[in-house]
Amino acid sequence: MAPSIRLSPASRSLFDEPLAIAVQGLGPRQQVTLRASLRDETEQLFQASAHYQAGDDGELDLARCPALPGGSFSGLEPMGLLWALQPQKPFWRLVKRDVQSPFLLQLEVFEGHGERPGRLLAQTQHERAFLREGMRRVPVREGRIRATLFLPPGNGPFPGIIDLYGTGGGLPEYRACLLANYGFAVLALAFYSYEDLPREMKEFHLEYFEEAVNYMLQHTQVKGPGIGLLGHSKGGDLCVSMASFLKGITATALINGSVANVGAVLRYKDITIPPLGVNPKRIKVGKSGIADIIDALNNPLEGPDRQSFIPLEKAECCFLFIVGQDDHNWKSEFFAVEGSKRLQAHGKEKPEIVCYPGAGHYIEPPFFPMCAASMHLLFGKPVMWGGEPKAHCEAQIDAWQQIQAFFHKHLTGKPSGTSSKL
Repeated sequence: MAPSIRLSPASRSLFDEPLAIAVQGLGPRQQVTLRASLRDETEQLFQASAHYQAGDDGELDLARCPALPGGSFSGLEPMGLLWALQPQKPFWRLVKRDVQSPFLLQLEVFEGHGERPGRLLAQTQHERAFLREGMRRVPVREGRIRATLFLPPGNGPFPGIIDLYGTGGGLPEYRACLLANYGFAVLALAFYSYEDLPREMKEFHLEYFEEAVNYMLQHTQVKGPGIGLLGHSKGGDLCVSMASFLKGITATALINGSVANVGAVLRYKDITIPPLGVNPKRIKVGKSGIADIIDALNNPLEGPDRQSFIPLEKAECCFLFIVGQDDHNWKSEFFAVEGSKRLQAHGKEKPEIVCYPGAGHYIEPPFFPMCAASMHLLFGKPVMWGGEPKAHCEAQIDAWQQIQAFFHKHLTGKPSGTSSKL
């Protein structure tokens, strides 16, 4: 019997779902190297490989067989070939630009554990998709809003969420789309560097975000009375500002967000919140040329920088802070703790704070490989994001459950039956 790769699900799965990988038809205790490859939409190659030894029966099940030292990872890691994917081009991050097409994952089995791959024994391909069957993707161009709405299959209304990314700009849809697969109506909202929106991050007007909130509150497929907000990085502090000043927000989840306004002036009616000060002298650049910017921002508790602290005590919603304790973009844990102190000092409910040791800045949906360093648009050089690949992967899996449970609880009143894994 020739060796073959057995996958479950067989040919297609959602990107954030586990994939069971096994090889059958090998010789007893045969040594092999497994390799996973994936190309993004710019044709950049990501690869991971691991060394294995088949069982006495010639079977190799990644859920039961630990990877041996010498590859991209070792130990019992059923999803290691996905989370350990690394770009061949330095400082390149895996993102999905078109959620309507899947990523194509190539899996190969080679003979032996040599430096160079031995003879090819088996190969297969698998689609890692973003849209569940029946999901509706609706481009939104109403008033000033530039966004994409994802609606789950079936008859709504569904609990509604607005999803914001960070300083990369544009309109990333992949997180919103994956989240909508779990029964939410999710609006991926662009806020700069997209179509006719401002090209640069100089100042933001909260009225634009208010238009998006009202769009969701008035949508027939969105279940009221309030909606949720999900923001990462700069998107996080924009969500805190929205929750603090706008009506109709019930739950706000931040992934490595800030409670101070960062990077651009924020205006709303007659209110102006200046950005937190930055001291470039505190940026450390290592021999590799990669910058560590963790100390670049000023402290929002001191001097004139206090004006940049967002008055989140005005918010009428519940908060969830997801924190990577090895975030090198900024001090996410400090921001979460100070936000919590401020809320409690004003008699508000204590927010949920979930901390992940070994997780870096880009806590993405499950099985996105960790990005250790990439170009930072504002600094114009590669910066380190922090994180240790295995711990970061585990954090992404757990945080995804925490975020869904938080929104199910506060937007529908029903727990989703998820429990924390860490």
